[in-house]
Amino acid sequence: MQRSVAAVDAWAEFDGPIGTLYVAWGPAGITTVERADDAAGFELDAMLRTGRPVSRVPRLPDDLADLITRQLAGEWQPGLPLDFGGLTAFADATLRKTMEIPWGEVRPYSWVAREIGRPRAVRAVGTALGNNPLPFVIPCHRVVRADGRVGEYGAGGPAAKRTMLLSEGVDPDALEALADDGIRYLGDEAASTFCYPTCRHVRGTDPQARFRGAEDALDAGYGPCPDCRPVESAVFGF
Repeated sequence: MQRSVAAVDAWAEFDGPIGTLYVAWGPAGITTVERADDAAGFELDAMLRTGRPVSRVPRLPDDLADLITRQLAGEWQPGLPLDFGGLTAFADATLRKTMEIPWGEVRPYSWVAREIGRPRAVRAVGTALGNNPLPFVIPCHRVVRADGRVGEYGAGGPAAKRTMLLSEGVDPDALEALADDGIRYLGDEAASTFCYPTCRHVRGTDPQARFRGAEDALDAGYGPCPDCRPVESAVFGF
């Protein structure tokens, strides 16, 4: 009987938005992404994640490189192959939901927790994103603290997170200035809805309506934005 040979995944360097990335992939898709640093350490991390050895190759396949480039540029790529194997169901749900946050926008950890049906699991969401094996491709940099401050980032700390947000047109200083004033939502006056500050409906405008909480917005006659979903609409009868 012929002895089976263990599959070997591949990895290569890739030009990322804030420097070179190491990208590993296998039969089910991309398994591991890290900022370029320690190649041997990356190979070990990728092997521990999948249980398969990984070997360096000169470059990513052209079709895969193109999909990643488009994904990083904010173009939703449903065909991008991602390997979620080995993750818990909770981590899987957290990462998939995070992929839905539009390019150039941010959401708080509590939003992710609520959207996946686990509103009390905010800390667990933070842990899952801190252990995101596919940063940049899965945009955990778009998840911030509830008050609007940037917060931590597993792929290089707050400074790297701020740089990533800036590359998408998000001004972290402006977000934190709103946080200093206790402002969590801005009003879309044309639609009479309230939004997260980076929502496309209010981004780049200077709304006069600014709210410290959902109750303030509702009292002023504003409903929750159906696109950025700042609160659970059903709770308020919308």
